[in-house]
Amino acid sequence: MSGKAAGKVTGLQISPWNLVLLIPLLMLVTPWFNFDKPRFLGLPFFYWFQFVWVFIGVASVALVYVMTKGAPVVKGKQDEGENR
Repeated sequence: MSGKAAGKVTGLQISPWNLVLLIPLLMLVTPWFNFDKPRFLGLPFFYWFQFVWVFIGVASVALVYVMTKGAPVVKGKQDEGENR
C-alpha cells in the first residue's frame, strides 16, 4: 500500500536489495543436491551443502542490511528517533 499525502509518498517502500533475500530460498529445492557424493570430511554432499547455505544466508542478510540501513522507509519524512 502506498498513498500520496500533500505530494509526499507514504507507505511501504521496497528496496531492490530485498530481492537478494530470495537467494537463500534456493536451498529448499532439495532435488538439486540430494546426493551422497562428493563427500567432504566424511559428510555426504546433502549435509555439507546445506551447511554452506547457512553462510550464504547470513551473507545475504548482512548485504541487504548494509545496503539499506541508511535508507528511510518513507522518503521525505523525518525518523521519530531523530527528534530525541
